[in-house]
This record gives sequence, structure tokens and C-alpha cells, in this order.
Amino acid sequence: MSFKELSIMSDRKGTVLFYPYIPKKSVKILEKRLSTRWIGQGPMVDKFEKKFSKIFLNGEECISTGSGTDALHLAYILAGIKKNDEVITPIFTCTATNIPLLYIGAKIKFVDVDPKTMNVSIDDLKKKISKKTKAIVCVHYGGIPCEMNEIKRIAKKYNVKVIEDAAQALGGKYDKKNIGTISDFTIFSFQAIKHITTGDGGMLCIKDKKLIEKAKRIRWFGIDRKKKQLGIWKNDIKEIGYKYQLTDLGASIGYQSLIDFRKVISHRLKIYNIYLENLSINPNITCIHDYDTKKKYAAWLFTILIKKKDYLQKKLRKKNIETNQVHFRNDKYSIFKKFVKNKKFKNMDKIENEYLVLPIHTKVSVREAKYICKLINSYV
Repeated sequence: MSFKELSIMSDRKGTVLFYPYIPKKSVKILEKRLSTRWIGQGPMVDKFEKKFSKIFLNGEECISTGSGTDALHLAYILAGIKKNDEVITPIFTCTATNIPLLYIGAKIKFVDVDPKTMNVSIDDLKKKISKKTKAIVCVHYGGIPCEMNEIKRIAKKYNVKVIEDAAQALGGKYDKKNIGTISDFTIFSFQAIKHITTGDGGMLCIKDKKLIEKAKRIRWFGIDRKKKQLGIWKNDIKEIGYKYQLTDLGASIGYQSLIDFRKVISHRLKIYNIYLENLSINPNITCIHDYDTKKKYAAWLFTILIKKKDYLQKKLRKKNIETNQVHFRNDKYSIFKKFVKNKKFKNMDKIENEYLVLPIHTKVSVREAKYICKLINSYV
């Protein structure tokens, strides 16, 4: 197909930035589930957790939740973070990473970005950590793993917990280890536009297995669900709990998506690598990618840095190609204002108006990706 024909195709069809992956069998699966007595948290949730564990966690137990944000809040509670505790966290992330810390009343200490990956800057992390630090939170932006060996060394030196927000990193690896098996706590997200979805949902991975039963209680009002299901209704509640469980309806979609995951990640990586190969040769474009052989990239986002970001976005929009800045620096939001007074973040300042995310999902074809690259290179 010629460049002109591709242009006509794109004008007619359009390319959206995100599109949820829904397995073809989902309708039948949901119909079957709706004919049972379980639509809330039931046997399908257990089945989904076990399947996830087998694929990503070497069989270690995990806890599904109603959202990735729920999973983060549980992780912060289980890590022992309390009011006024200092927590180091990325300045550049979805606000869902940091808002649960506000629930607790923790003191947030933001860390600048590494301009190569837009993950936490290790240099700035070393400057920001102190004896007051209770935990380090890191985010694998776009599916690019953070420098976990360095983060773990720093955490060990200061004897603090590491919490990975891996909402964007399902299927990623660092130093041959699956993301989810490395740190004290790791969370994943199954929100609508993630690699796979349960409508909305999350997963919490916990290193200390003594905390598993506590996590299950807190996920469900502080109630010991096993005892309650045995008909023992007079059970004490000793911990403040939340309504953070996944449903069997969501787990049914998620389970089939796990079966399809290799196909999903393979396609996303194919599109990711087309962008990388074709755009990295343009001297006016910097691709957010660090070429680290220790890392297996999860390809949730593909991000470029470009001086003419607004110009390029408008040009692509005229061709019905959607692009955007998916996340925004958290220090600009009023809810975090008290944590950033007189604070400077030089790397974030430099690139905050230059980053742009390109479409990468299962509905983007190889031909569309190549066409998008040709357009971008012709514009800049």
C-alpha cells in the first residue's frame, strides 16, 4: 500500500490513542456468569488470581482489587505508612499513585524524572531520601522498568519498603525477573485501557506472605470472609477495612484476557518497535527509551519528546490520529501544593511541554503505525 493510500485509509478510519482489549469470547463468558448465583466476588475471582499468579508471579499468591488505586492504598497500609510518615514518590505519574497517600495523611516527597525514561531519577532519589523516609514508591512509566537494582540498594541502606506502581508494566521484566516478583509490594491495574481489563480492577502482589490474610480482610470491610461464609456471623472486626474487591463479572473478562495475553503483548511490542525504529532516526525527536538489555519493556505507551509538540499534535489531529500527554506532573495540582513549596524539578521543567504519546494498542495495525511514523517524520 502506498503512502497516499495509507493517508486515505487513516482519514477515513482514524486512529484513537487508546482502545480497550476485550476478548471475543467475553459475551459468552459473561452470559454464563450471569446465569449463576455469583456476580460479585466469588469463585471466578479466585480463578483469575490463580491464573495471574501462574503467568506473572511464579505461583505466588496475589490479591485482586476493584482498581489499581485500591491496590495501592492497601499496599501503603500494609507497608505501615501512617499519618505524617515521609514517602518518596514520582513527580510524574497518574495521580492515582499519590492520592492514596493523602487518604493516610502521609508527607509526600516528590522525585524528579529521568529524562531518558520519565521514571524516577536515581540521582534525585539519592538526594531526597532521609532517615525520616518510610517507603519508596516507583512507577514504570509506559512499561519501561525502573532501575530496580539501584532502588533496592538505596532502600536496603535506609531500611525502607519499596512499592512498585506497575499499572503500566504488565508483562515487563527487570534483570530476568518478572515485574511483580521484585519488591515488597507491587500493584497492577486492569482499568479499561490497560494491557488487559476487567472493566476496572487491580492486583496486589505481596512479598511477605504473613500479610496475605490481613490484605484479604482489609479488602472486604475488615471481615474474615472465610469465617463468614462458613455461617459464623458473630466475627469481630479489628481493622478498618474497605470495599476493594474485584467482581466475578470483571474476573471473567480478565481471565480470558490472560489466556490471550501473549498475543496482546506481542502486538503492542511490534507497534512499539516500529515507532522506535522509524522515529529514533529523526534528529528532531527523542524517543523515551533507554535501550537497557536488562529490561523487557511492557509497551503500554510510546512517548516522544519534540520541541514542536503542539504543532505536531495539531497536524496529526487533522489526519484523525489522536495523540496526547497522558499524565501530568503532580506538583501542579492544588491537592499536592503543600509538598512542593520552593521545590525545583529541573528535568521535569525541561520536558514538560515536549512529551507526546502515540497510539499503541491492539487496534493499531502495523501499516497504521508505519504511516504515523511517515507522517511525523514529514512534519518535523
